Amino acid sequence: MDRHGRLGQLGLKTQYLQAMGIQPWVPRDDSAAVNDNVADAPPVAARDAAAPAWADLEARVASCTLCGLHEGRTQTVFGTGNRQADWLIIGEAPGADEDRQGEPFVGRAGLLLNEMLLAAGYRREQVYIANILKCRPPNNRNPHADEVQCCHGYLQQQIDLIQPRLILAVGGIAAHNLLGTDGPVGKLRGTEHHYGDRQIPLVVTYHPAYLLRSPLEKRKVWADLQFARRIFNSTGRDI
Repeated sequence: MDRHGRLGQLGLKTQYLQAMGIQPWVPRDDSAAVNDNVADAPPVAARDAAAPAWADLEARVASCTLCGLHEGRTQTVFGTGNRQADWLIIGEAPGADEDRQGEPFVGRAGLLLNEMLLAAGYRREQVYIANILKCRPPNNRNPHADEVQCCHGYLQQQIDLIQPRLILAVGGIAAHNLLGTDGPVGKLRGTEHHYGDRQIPLVVTYHPAYLLRSPLEKRKVWADLQFARRIFNSTGRDI
């Protein structure tokens, strides 16, 4: 990529930082910014050996009746993104927009999540996005323990198939269920946690819906994303 192309990408990232309410630092020498560009899309595998497993899992989720949430859903919200992603983003549960569209993190919160990811150097399609629950709770209430338990196996299979190098837990519900704790997000931030037998690095940050209500907290999310990138860059290919 030539100098003008690098500067163009830097300008794109600057726009997204400004959309998050953050004044970006621009280096004097554009060569210093080359490694901080939006990440290149990973190569597409010629053949996805895990495709049958994904298809089977998605079909089982779509027909799931393990808990009462299936009675009020429009459709399940399985997950979206790159199935070989290095970053796995996990939120809490679908809302009304997600229930209608069948995709996690759409609407205003989804747009803000996209901006967060771009500020960290990733486009939405480069990561994988999922939720603790695959069905919308009534009136967007918090998930019940039995509902989380019914969905846990599905999420675990997604994690096993993706084998991410980093998990970003977005919001308290996701953090609490992944880490088995009830601590506030503010105290879980800034620490490298680990998930599962593979000890996948896990970083906690605020949910975009919370940021829409409390925009002054966006700077903390920017710090969380930089922290996540440092952890990710320090890990080897195998965890």
